[in-house]
Amino acid sequence: GLNAIAILAGIVGESLLSPHFMDILPLSLSLSIRTKIASIFPFLVVTVFFVLFADLIPKRIAMAMPEKVALRLIEKMRRVILLISPLAWAFNALSGLICKWLGMPDMRKEDITPDDLYAMMEAGTMAGLLRAQEKILIDNVFELDIRMIPSAMTTRDNVVFFRMDEKEESIREKIVASPHSTYVICENDIDHVVGYVDSKVLLERVLKGHDLLLKDGPAIRPPLIIPDTLTLAEAMDQFKGKGETLAVVLNEYGLLVGIITLQDIMRMLMGNLVGEEQQIVKRDDDSWLVDGVTPIEDIMEVFSIDEFPESMSYETVGGFMIYTLRKIPRRTDFVIHSGYKFEVMDIDNYKIDQVLVTRLPLPGEPGRSKDSGAVGPGISGGNTVEEA
Repeated sequence: GLNAIAILAGIVGESLLSPHFMDILPLSLSLSIRTKIASIFPFLVVTVFFVLFADLIPKRIAMAMPEKVALRLIEKMRRVILLISPLAWAFNALSGLICKWLGMPDMRKEDITPDDLYAMMEAGTMAGLLRAQEKILIDNVFELDIRMIPSAMTTRDNVVFFRMDEKEESIREKIVASPHSTYVICENDIDHVVGYVDSKVLLERVLKGHDLLLKDGPAIRPPLIIPDTLTLAEAMDQFKGKGETLAVVLNEYGLLVGIITLQDIMRMLMGNLVGEEQQIVKRDDDSWLVDGVTPIEDIMEVFSIDEFPESMSYETVGGFMIYTLRKIPRRTDFVIHSGYKFEVMDIDNYKIDQVLVTRLPLPGEPGRSKDSGAVGPGISGGNTVEEA
């Protein structure tokens, strides 16, 4: 709008100043040339003058000294706004009627999207207003709504539990071998959970000289049962509503797939992914040793991978290997995806225990092998699958 006014001012200025320029120009020039110069030159001078002194220079001064400019002009602007407010109201009402008659919205929706918040955080980090650790914390808070419970829970194989009829000697051995703040109590096997007991209750009984037998012994708290389809944010709501700190996670068949505590969620929220509980261990600049149960979301974040194929079909890097290879993998089986090689390093009773992630050199980089992107038999009889 301001530039259009500048051009209009140039046109008006050309009509006013053109006769004066005609008088200044030498008579040795032909009439047609003098007419063109007297028409073009005033137009350019007025337009450039208007753009500089009515637009660019005032903006630069206001951006350089916003407080001083605002204090000097605020009272004058209030008077001008008060003076032209009836005219502004009339034009605003007229434009609203026209937009309504044309079936167009007369106001813009100012909905803030998650992308807007992410952009604001990036800008704040680049400007130094947010530290890197603070940005990671905020990112993790947003992820609570998209991360599922299995990404933070203790899996079934790693759950330490006591049976109701377990001997005291066995209980003591488990506590020494796997010290935890809480322990799950089961009737016969892990799929029949009775409740859980706090380790501080067991410690209190030991200090008082009592036995650790669970029947008619320490107070067993009833478990909080939740499905494995909840997000971490929904799990936190469950903890808050029930006042519990441990939940037993069941699948659709009623089988225990793991347990999750409020501390697990806080660890995911506050912790740094690389090095946290040694799930992702950096070996050198281009290779990492990854636990097979590492959530796929952590892999995407650490290695800056935008997406995995059919990621809703699995939850961990081990599940990604099984889904992509379409079989129970063996050692040295590997998958190439997004410039990384995922190779099975260790198998524990058909479960992928460790995966070696190696960054492949880009085309033209030294050390890139000719068949690094090929599909064919892998080293030592392993299989390879390349993902786009």
